[in-house]
Amino acid sequence: MQVAEVVPEFAEAFPFEEFNSMQREVLPALLDTEENVVASAPTASGKTALAELAICRTLQAGGTALFVAPMRALTNEKESEWERFEELGYSVYVVTGERDLNPRRAERADILVMTPEKTDSATRKHDSRRYAFIRDVDCCVIDEVHLLDSEKRGSVLEVTISRLRRLTDPRVVALSATMPNVGDVAAWLDAPPETTFEFGDDYRPVDLHSGVETYTHGDNSFADKYRRLYRALDLAEPHIRDGGQALVFVSSRQDTVQAAKKSRDEIAERDIPVGARGDYDFHTETKELDNETLRKSVLDGVAFHHAGLSKNDKDRVEEWFKQDKIQLLFSTSTLAWGVNLPARCVVLRDTKLHDPLEGEVDMSPLDVLQMLGRAGRPEYDDVGYGWVVADRSEADKYRRLLREGKEIESRLAEDLDAHLNAEIAMGTIRDLGDVMDWLETTFYYVRARAKPDEYGLDDVRDDLRDRVRSALDRLDTRGFVDIGDDLGVSATPLGRLASKFYLRLDTAEEFHDLAQREDIEAADVLRTVASAAEFDSVSARQSEREAVSSVLVGQQTAEMDPGARKVLAILRSSMTGTTPGELRSDAWVITRNALRLLAALRAFLDRFDRPAAANLARRVEARIDHGVSGDAVGLTAIDGVGSGRASKLAKEGLATPADVREAGIDGLAGSGLSEGVAERVLESTRDLPRIAVEWGAFPDSIPQGDNDMREVTVGNSGGGAQVGLRVTVNGVEMTARSTYLDGETTVPVGVFGGTDDEMEYTVEVTFPELPLLPVADSRTVRVK
Repeated sequence: MQVAEVVPEFAEAFPFEEFNSMQREVLPALLDTEENVVASAPTASGKTALAELAICRTLQAGGTALFVAPMRALTNEKESEWERFEELGYSVYVVTGERDLNPRRAERADILVMTPEKTDSATRKHDSRRYAFIRDVDCCVIDEVHLLDSEKRGSVLEVTISRLRRLTDPRVVALSATMPNVGDVAAWLDAPPETTFEFGDDYRPVDLHSGVETYTHGDNSFADKYRRLYRALDLAEPHIRDGGQALVFVSSRQDTVQAAKKSRDEIAERDIPVGARGDYDFHTETKELDNETLRKSVLDGVAFHHAGLSKNDKDRVEEWFKQDKIQLLFSTSTLAWGVNLPARCVVLRDTKLHDPLEGEVDMSPLDVLQMLGRAGRPEYDDVGYGWVVADRSEADKYRRLLREGKEIESRLAEDLDAHLNAEIAMGTIRDLGDVMDWLETTFYYVRARAKPDEYGLDDVRDDLRDRVRSALDRLDTRGFVDIGDDLGVSATPLGRLASKFYLRLDTAEEFHDLAQREDIEAADVLRTVASAAEFDSVSARQSEREAVSSVLVGQQTAEMDPGARKVLAILRSSMTGTTPGELRSDAWVITRNALRLLAALRAFLDRFDRPAAANLARRVEARIDHGVSGDAVGLTAIDGVGSGRASKLAKEGLATPADVREAGIDGLAGSGLSEGVAERVLESTRDLPRIAVEWGAFPDSIPQGDNDMREVTVGNSGGGAQVGLRVTVNGVEMTARSTYLDGETTVPVGVFGGTDDEMEYTVEVTFPELPLLPVADSRTVRVK
């Protein structure tokens, strides 16, 4: 069945000319019906083409397709792969948290590519102009739908797809690796039997021989890594000697590099024939690599691959592996979910990994099966070999997984309160009846009915009704929702903020409590974020604790657990750009999450009428993001000024946007900026507010006991901004309000003759959304 005959106008979008047997069986369901489709097939059997066929049918009808990819790295990969659609005149747009969303591009896109988390965020905000594009989705393709069983991300995918179906009722095409209970996924998505497909191992392009090999566990985890590495090389060696290739999965980016280095030495010692040093052209090509360690390694036939490499390096490694110039490749799990890069032998060296937010965790069964599925090269091998290297105590667990597979379960019950709160905050649930209607759209409901005993249920509907009623009562008690006398349910400001910013409910409560406190300092902001529930599983390894203590010397942190102290140390050192080397491996993930939490905390403080505290949180956020001093943090509000330029300007005595304006182009050029950059920076400062306080006929003195009401003018001759205005007398607040200031406003100030000899009146202007230092101006009135 030729591609050009089936979809002639899209033939150029496919990298092959003929559909395989699995694709031919599914093709009529995709192209000749409107039904939802579920297809489960072995890894490397060609499921991507099914996604592309579904997209082609949607484009033919003038619709918009959404491709939900299991991880961010794969969204970028699809953007590159699907340039083929761009060449046919269709627009592909990737929406991730890493990029600033362009709503216009998203609205005009024919193919949207998103992660479950970003789709969740978009569907929560579907009624905003920014995310209105999500309402136009006509077909949703879920890649690797067995992600439903992921401990951390499964419930997000589940509620997001259920919400999207209620929102736009798109056609859903769900693709998965082999799973025993594909029927349950079909029941959840209302895919009829004739469009539900389950392809067994006989559809694998190459047979798979899989097994578990054990190693002797020692007391030193570092030494254990090398024991497992030597075991992996033992398994890979005969295949490499026989002209095959080996793909070894390890737990971290750093481990791919270290394992490759050690393996080069071991391969040389074992005299295994690898490498292409005699290939002059290849030798020349390797000079184009960005990573120096990789450049040295590939010539010896050994390479590594992880998401942190440049796109150039990843592309070259993948191409050279396909060309058999690399015989041994070390990778993280990202490669298992993405590129079709099989090897005759696949070894899973590590079954545990260090997660910066979770500590040491078991690799998920889904990841294990996905990685082993890469064994066997179509057209080259009759059989692929997949091995798990495990401690003896866990060997039986992995043997059972390889023998029986893994049924897909729902993870919704583990985070039911938070997801229920989100639905209430969006207004899709207004009473208990709505809750049950919502629950019946979930995979949780399907699995609970299929396996009530495993889900702890006797009477499924009644017991589930009791569970959601209990969840509602908890949300009501904690202040996230209000339950009326008529059992109607509505969200509180706390519940809406928790949903909008994707917060754990415990974190939202802590943020709310902080917003009620009288005086808030930077230390309070940092401690609250470091102690957030999102960081509950962060652990401080023994090797890190001395570095943590050195950063926190003099801080009162005795009551904090080691994980929270580690987060606090990373945040504090990030503010000055001095993160100790021992903490850097986890610092990026922790600071990215902290910045998201700080943005949420700032919104809490602003919502509960604490603009000065919101501004403080915004400055802390900017300092962590850019590593600049507290005096110079306002420079980061200038578009085009990041950590490097801010530090450079501050060293030259230009610490504020006002200093930058005063310096002019010549002064900025004298501070080390090029003339072109200086012009752009200066232009950007014009978009920032420029505040001036005019006291007018404010008295110099007042008789004791007298009262006088005056007006002070606060003017803004720069860009408009949300501000907090606060008037104090001798440090005691008299009035405060928030407003959008674009031009002038007046502030009433009551002047009175108190018992003090002098009364100091201060007008303070703060910027809850900008990292600018507050502007304050004072007048002293003598009391006669």
